[in-house]
Amino acid sequence: MATTNAIFRAVKIINSDAKFSISGNDLYSITWEDGASAISKSDIEAKLTQAQNELDAEAQALIDKKASGKQKLKDLGLDDDEMKALLKV
Repeated sequence: MATTNAIFRAVKIINSDAKFSISGNDLYSITWEDGASAISKSDIEAKLTQAQNELDAEAQALIDKKASGKQKLKDLGLDDDEMKALLKV
């Protein structure tokens, strides 16, 4: 089952201007708004893997940036407690 985020991203890959809402966690819960042309469920399904891959890559990039920033602070001489205090984590 695709996540709501993946469905949203798949629709935006097909039509970045699409106006719609998703009330559930499946393709049957899409409501097309403001006169937007409906996109077929099969077209959306065809883009779900790409959409999920993009979301995964974005999440990994955020993890990598956090690790890189932490390492840079360590290289400057901060210890874990100082980083926690500074970043409030």
